Amino acid sequence: MQQQANAIVQTLKARGLRVTPQRFAVYANLLSRADHPTVEQILTDLNKDFPVSSQATIYSSLQALREVGLVREVLLEEGVSRYDAKVEPHHHFCCRQCGAIEDIAWNNFQCIELKNLRPGLRGETYEVTVQGLCDRCIVE
Repeated sequence: MQQQANAIVQTLKARGLRVTPQRFAVYANLLSRADHPTVEQILTDLNKDFPVSSQATIYSSLQALREVGLVREVLLEEGVSRYDAKVEPHHHFCCRQCGAIEDIAWNNFQCIELKNLRPGLRGETYEVTVQGLCDRCIVE
């Protein structure tokens, strides 16, 4: 546990961030989960035992972490920002019934040829979002 805390502190410092209790808590929370939480979910999680963070504090911590590339914002549904500490390229699966979100490895899909875009467009990156039903929601 202490090793993980030290690693988080070192990671934040290596990216030039001042280590605040809030940044530490937000980043540690995101590293511990795979569900791509919203700000509200992070806030609820962090304030579960003892209310210490506000929504504004969570937003500013996430912004600082995003700016140095430790966290990415994931837009999987209209109007809902979710956050992920897994910043290497990957895709997502979203269950349209229960809302579960799952990572899909980058190499699970054939390469999309960005050079096939119409002239005048220069694609630089892409991400696939697969929508459907997860194994918990499929009724046989």
